[in-house]
Amino acid sequence: MSSNRARPRSISAQLILLFTIAATLLLFCGLGIFYWIVVRHAFTEDSAVLADKISALGADLKEGGPKIFADQLKLHRAGEHSAYWIRLVDPNGITITETPGMGRLLDPEIFRQPQRSTSTLGKPQDYHSSGEFFSLISVDQKNGGQVYTIQVAQDRTSDEQVERNFGVLLFAVLAGGVLASTAIGFTVAKRGLRPLDEMARSLERIGPSHLNERVTPAGWPRELQPLALAFDEMLARLENSFTRLSQFSADLAHELRTPVANILGEAQVALSRDRSAGEFRETIESTVAECERLSAIVDNLLFVARADAATEPIERKNFEANDVVGKIAAFYSAAAEDRHIQIECTGRARILADPVLLERALSNLVDNALRFTPDGGKIKIEIASSNAHTEIAVIDNGSGIGPEHLPHVFDRFYRADASRSSSGTGLGLALVKSIVDLHGGTATIESRMGAGTTIMLSFPNGQSSQSGT
Repeated sequence: MSSNRARPRSISAQLILLFTIAATLLLFCGLGIFYWIVVRHAFTEDSAVLADKISALGADLKEGGPKIFADQLKLHRAGEHSAYWIRLVDPNGITITETPGMGRLLDPEIFRQPQRSTSTLGKPQDYHSSGEFFSLISVDQKNGGQVYTIQVAQDRTSDEQVERNFGVLLFAVLAGGVLASTAIGFTVAKRGLRPLDEMARSLERIGPSHLNERVTPAGWPRELQPLALAFDEMLARLENSFTRLSQFSADLAHELRTPVANILGEAQVALSRDRSAGEFRETIESTVAECERLSAIVDNLLFVARADAATEPIERKNFEANDVVGKIAAFYSAAAEDRHIQIECTGRARILADPVLLERALSNLVDNALRFTPDGGKIKIEIASSNAHTEIAVIDNGSGIGPEHLPHVFDRFYRADASRSSSGTGLGLALVKSIVDLHGGTATIESRMGAGTTIMLSFPNGQSSQSGT
């Protein structure tokens, strides 16, 4: 199965390959254009010289007649290499004179139709013979009322060899350039990616006990600064999560230790000597109360943990919020009457939420308000609605919470007053916050010492494709 998995691509190898390809294309285009310009320039010069030669021969024929050709060509010895091979043909197609040995290499029939004037010469004809390369051209020239044909062959064998050697040289330069560009690309890629290796080494030093270390973006190249910043932000989140997890573990151990210690102590005391049925009953009732406290802690922890890891959408319904508020107020009315605390409900609005979760959140808030509202006090539950949100506020006139505690009241196991540790587990507001987060809403708190506390829950009204009806 692992053999079918694609191998990870190397950034360094890709950079080297792309750099080599780009350099090869540039070298190939540059050298190709250079070769074309040089060869074209050489051919143009040879053609110009050939045209000048034809013009000169035409002028000689016009002034001196065919005899001057014979006199000039007699000076050329047979077998002697010549840059130009010249032939004069009469109007009947009979060769009058030619460079010695020309008939063996260049038959008169291989020349194209003669051109009419030396002033409008076209492109010469290329021709290979016996391993030699010639440029052929022929032109008609009048003399004494007759039209003669001048055939000239320019020996370009040495030029062709030079062109071939020049092409081989450029190919060698191209191959060397490709190898050099590969070596340069390798060096540049390794040097350019060196900061990544340094960043990897710096990150290897970071472990669970060194989460306070940072990559410090300012010391890295501009392209890596966003990556370094992202790593620093990730490390900050991890450090915060580890800190909260450690604190959560310590708080959880503390919360569970107290009821377990109470149960164990009461059981040991009850077993230390003979007890009456009533005493055993009191011990059992106390044990049941501690077990209920343990069960509530575990139940709330499980709910908060499931809310944090929730992947399935909650089942929302559109209903009257005051129905749930009235139900919660009626449930706590007996406990409130015993302490002469008034629970007042105002407002009316429809809300898009999970009814069971909403009841649980409001139940925690009202229970929390009852515990910290003095006898004869007042708890008010207000409902308000806008186009975007439905808000439910639980307001009490209790002792209030200090401003230094407000940023932490929704944290798990956090209690503003440690002396009241027996009155709660510190999970109530954390549970409320988890429920509101599941709905995509917000939970806020306002409080003043001696003036009471207001906790506001805001639920969005927007319809969701996953909502219930």
